[in-house]
Amino acid sequence: MRIIFMGTPEFGVPTFERLLRDGHEIVACYTQPPRPAGRGKQDRKTPVHLAAQEANVPVFYPQSLKSETEQTLFASHNADLAIVVAYGLLLPKPVLDAPRYGCLNLHGSALPRWRGAAPIQRAIMAGDTHTAIQVMAMETGLDTGAVCASTPIEITPGMTAGDLHDKMVGLGATLMSETLENLEQGNLRFTPQDEQGVIYAKKIKKSEAAIDWHLPAEQLLAYIHGLSPFPGAWSNFSIKGKPVRVKILRAQLVDASGRPGEILNNDLTIACSKGAIKPVQVQRAGKAPMSVAEFMRGAGDLTGQQLESL
Repeated sequence: MRIIFMGTPEFGVPTFERLLRDGHEIVACYTQPPRPAGRGKQDRKTPVHLAAQEANVPVFYPQSLKSETEQTLFASHNADLAIVVAYGLLLPKPVLDAPRYGCLNLHGSALPRWRGAAPIQRAIMAGDTHTAIQVMAMETGLDTGAVCASTPIEITPGMTAGDLHDKMVGLGATLMSETLENLEQGNLRFTPQDEQGVIYAKKIKKSEAAIDWHLPAEQLLAYIHGLSPFPGAWSNFSIKGKPVRVKILRAQLVDASGRPGEILNNDLTIACSKGAIKPVQVQRAGKAPMSVAEFMRGAGDLTGQQLESL
């Protein structure tokens, strides 16, 4: 099939590569424009851009698809189908209608739960035990289209957003490959979403990442894992007399109690409003992720310190 691929982050790369391996002709790749990143603030191409460039696929990165000029260019690719994986721009109706079979979107949740920008993070933050990777037909509404393929996924204890992302990446590429095979064979069936149970997964804001130690431990653990690895739930620690922002990337529940935010021992057990957590992996500002044992060697004994809820 002649395909337009539309995606931006690493999440979309395995699906892009799988479609090429399956023998489809990707006639154009649409992605977000290069943006300043890193210490030097040099323009950095998106992961999907780099993958398309490596495969000699023409790359387009308009700021918007609302103009008639961009819509005419999109239609000129004469595609059978557009595949959308975390692209980041809304597609106007002329774009949705341009390909012969429309546009299919790979989405990381069990729709209609967690429509929107951050379904992986929000599912874990909410304490969900199951989710899915799904393919749906795109409409002008936000993730409202009929679902045509789905793979269920268990969210296991201790799973972070990063873990779930990595699991979905491979499953999603396989699911999209199977979906296109069914489409070519005329076996694809679409099921409208149930309008009961709609929940929106709002984009994660960095301001959400400050840890509230007045949450119960179980709820806080889900929150920490949902924000890991990015942006990373954090708290300010006093280390050798200086305030240091420390992200907690992984943690576990501990049967202990104290004032919310109190460090209870040199294992870094920290009290919540109910119960306590023990960080397993942390990241100091400007440093790489590290084990708690490694962190404590550099921080010293923090027992009794009171962490503030911001």
